Amino acid sequence: MSLFSFTLIFAMASLSLCLVMTGIRFAIGPTLPDRITAFDLFVANIIGMVAIYTEFTGNEDFIDVGIILSLFGFLGSISFAYYLMKSTR
Repeated sequence: MSLFSFTLIFAMASLSLCLVMTGIRFAIGPTLPDRITAFDLFVANIIGMVAIYTEFTGNEDFIDVGIILSLFGFLGSISFAYYLMKSTR
């Protein structure tokens, strides 16, 4: 096992831990902006894990999955922000 493979495995484990902590923050977030921020971080962690998995396996087809996930994350954040703006009026 090369140093690069070890680094990828360590990064995947770190992102997995961050994903668990983000899920907890999403579940117990007292306000909607806390949950929106946790959702953004959740999507960013998943995109990072997809990128690491793509590099680890050498299968470049998963890059498209990361791009689609970033689009869904962006649209989800925009829809939550729009909901917040409409609900405060």
